[in-house]
Amino acid sequence: MCIRDRYIKDSFNLYGLKPKFFHYDEAYEMILNEAPEEEDLEDEHFLELYQEATDLYGLIHARFILSPKGLALMRDKFLLGKFGTCPRVLCERQNVLPVGMSEELRTSRVKVFCPRCEDIYIPKKKCPDVDGAYFGCSFPQMFLQSYTDLYPPPSTTAYVPRVFGFKVFKHKGSRFAEPVGRSEITFYDDNHLKKIKSSSGAMNKEDEEDGDRRNQRDRVKESNAKE
Repeated sequence: MCIRDRYIKDSFNLYGLKPKFFHYDEAYEMILNEAPEEEDLEDEHFLELYQEATDLYGLIHARFILSPKGLALMRDKFLLGKFGTCPRVLCERQNVLPVGMSEELRTSRVKVFCPRCEDIYIPKKKCPDVDGAYFGCSFPQMFLQSYTDLYPPPSTTAYVPRVFGFKVFKHKGSRFAEPVGRSEITFYDDNHLKKIKSSSGAMNKEDEEDGDRRNQRDRVKESNAKE
């Protein structure tokens, strides 16, 4: 979503973001300036700065979509189904909303929240590589509290597992199985973050950096082509 320049230039909306970036001022200026030139893509320092500008814009975006203007724009996208539909069959292609599982960058990719079954899923398409922090953990709830008329009625049907027509009781795969205690989660806490960081630390950093550079070049080329 395109954020209004007036919102970006208001320092109140950017409070607390500066300590998160090494080159905040340069990244901020890059956001407000025109698209880069083709030769800039060969500059390693520029690509590093461009990534910071992308992340800064994403965190501003997470705040903008909670503003009255941002919520109104997201409402239009939601009604058009721009974020996709719920993969659960009994939700009958209910439109979903984007949500992050952490406010921290590079922790989790964006997920989608279904207002009908009130669960989250990995999006099938629609920019699956977008950082979840670009949307934040609170957007779906703020959106539905602001537009209560868009909250769908709960599903009146439920799938019942059967074997040759007989309901399955007290076995896995059955909704009639013995209840299992489940912990509630609305975002990744410190324990989840430690597990994610420890598992991702085993990845090859050089390959990851090369992939980031290629993605940056592709995104800049796409933005230049659109203009």
